[in-house]
Amino acid sequence: MKANLCPNCGSKQNEESLFCSNCGNKIENISNINTKQPPKKVVAKPLSSESVFTKINKEITIQNNQSSIAKKSWYAAGFFLLIIFIAFMDFDFLPIHPALAFISFFFLLCAIVIALMFRSRAKKMQKLITGENLLAEWTLSNEQKEAYINYLFENEKGKNQVILYSISAISFIVFGIFILMIDEGKLAMTGVWIGLIIFLSLFAFGMPFYYRRQNRKSDGRILIGAKYIYLNGFFHNWDFILSGLSKVKVIKKPFYGINLVYYYTDRTFKHSEELFIPVNNDIDLEDLIKNLKEHNK
Repeated sequence: MKANLCPNCGSKQNEESLFCSNCGNKIENISNINTKQPPKKVVAKPLSSESVFTKINKEITIQNNQSSIAKKSWYAAGFFLLIIFIAFMDFDFLPIHPALAFISFFFLLCAIVIALMFRSRAKKMQKLITGENLLAEWTLSNEQKEAYINYLFENEKGKNQVILYSISAISFIVFGIFILMIDEGKLAMTGVWIGLIIFLSLFAFGMPFYYRRQNRKSDGRILIGAKYIYLNGFFHNWDFILSGLSKVKVIKKPFYGINLVYYYTDRTFKHSEELFIPVNNDIDLEDLIKNLKEHNK
């Protein structure tokens, strides 16, 4: 058994002793102190691409809003399915009109289509969040975010005003012809036209304010993927049939960033969506645009 020495009187003590048996002084465990190993040196290892993605993923705390929309659509589908079931069973205590059952069937189909569509979008967005298809990621500063939101607001307001004036002029001609041709109901037709203009005006001038409010509540995060983009709370993708990337370039006005245009085709034929994406100064835009073009050949 090893022995410790009392630092006060020098007498030998057992290794397990906490106090000196001769003078009662407290004894430090000298053997443990002398035999303590020096701390090991930690050698830093170079980060692999996988570990870089892991680090990025820990910082990405974005909620997949596409999956929440899909869940709500499934709940709506279940509700309409329940109405159809009750109507089919023809319960006496809860009668359902056939017209209501028919309308519920229509909304059931719509809810299923929306749920499937947003489930697919949720999977694509998850690939951005997990880093699987992530090319770049950054967060807008408060100044960048406000500049971006104000640009969207003015742009949306200008487009809506042009549409409003165009529809108002066309409707004035169409309704004017009907009002001149009919003998009765001119006042009612005029009232319908005025009501239509008021509704369109509320929509044209109100929606920009609504979108500005929604944008200000968003997180200011931007995730750029090969064929997906998460832009301040809104998800865009062009990876389906008859869709693709039309243009991507660096811009300096109205802010430093990327101008990206993608197209898609639906039941109303081909459409284009143009995005203006603010970018932090530390992002290598040339390399990012090169990667985007390579993934969209």
